[in-house]
Amino acid sequence: MKFFVSGLINVETNLRIRSFPVTYYPIDYPFFGINSTISGVGYNIATAAKTLGNDVAFASLIGKDHEGRRISHTLDKDGTDKTYIFETLDETPVSVILYEPAENGRRQIYCDLKDIQDKTLDPEKVRAAIESADVCVLCNSNFNRALLPIAKALGKPVATDVHALNDIRDEFNSDFMRYADILFLSDEDLPVKPNDFISALKAEYKAGIIVIGLGAAGAMLYERATDTVTSIPSAAIGGVVNTIGAGDALFTAFNHYYFHGCGAVEALKRAQVFAALKIRHDGGGRGFSTEAQVEEIYKTCKFTCATE
Repeated sequence: MKFFVSGLINVETNLRIRSFPVTYYPIDYPFFGINSTISGVGYNIATAAKTLGNDVAFASLIGKDHEGRRISHTLDKDGTDKTYIFETLDETPVSVILYEPAENGRRQIYCDLKDIQDKTLDPEKVRAAIESADVCVLCNSNFNRALLPIAKALGKPVATDVHALNDIRDEFNSDFMRYADILFLSDEDLPVKPNDFISALKAEYKAGIIVIGLGAAGAMLYERATDTVTSIPSAAIGGVVNTIGAGDALFTAFNHYYFHGCGAVEALKRAQVFAALKIRHDGGGRGFSTEAQVEEIYKTCKFTCATE
């Protein structure tokens, strides 16, 4: 399966804290609790899809600075083709994530996008990758906006994740939702219950699949073909270290299994296992499993799903 993935790549620093809210003290020593890695939603998805065995063309923007060189070196080490990695930014995006070492998975993200939201990605420079792809994963980065109509005109299924959303007509994300065939989002900022928000989304947009991630509670899946909503629990296999990147893992694995022929419910069950295995690791771009590893755990899981 050929994936075209276009989205953010950045340098990410994870800091394990004692708990939220953070109490003031002049200095702390969280031994092995600070880790700096390469991450970003685009990189996470591309790496996860590649680990699952797909052929991935990855596009993103970086700067000609130290962080950009670090990213470039990491991509070389990963064996990632840099054909569609463009050094057009003044500075490379960075992020800092505070997280609790607890099962509830609370984390707080600070993402400095630098000047990336002011940049565009020339569609002609990635057209060949879009044309050869089986599915286009276009993250909700501003530079992807011009790629949406091209992917659609070429008849490619478009998958996107708009993350935290509280308005179905959100100005920034409306283009991505309008073009999406597969639409993912989180429940973290919803103004109403997830099933009510799905009802509003399906009336406003044409996506055939809508998934709302519910964190530890699992996920809610809408299938337009059957006009059904299915609640699917998470795969509670334990060993949680850091929940950052869990949504990227869920989204990627669903697309992988769905486009490899699984039904939507079965794809999302396996995606839950993939995400559960991922959060046993620290860092958004780490901890992705192979199909064989997912299947080994999947056989031991019992999912009690409810369909409306």
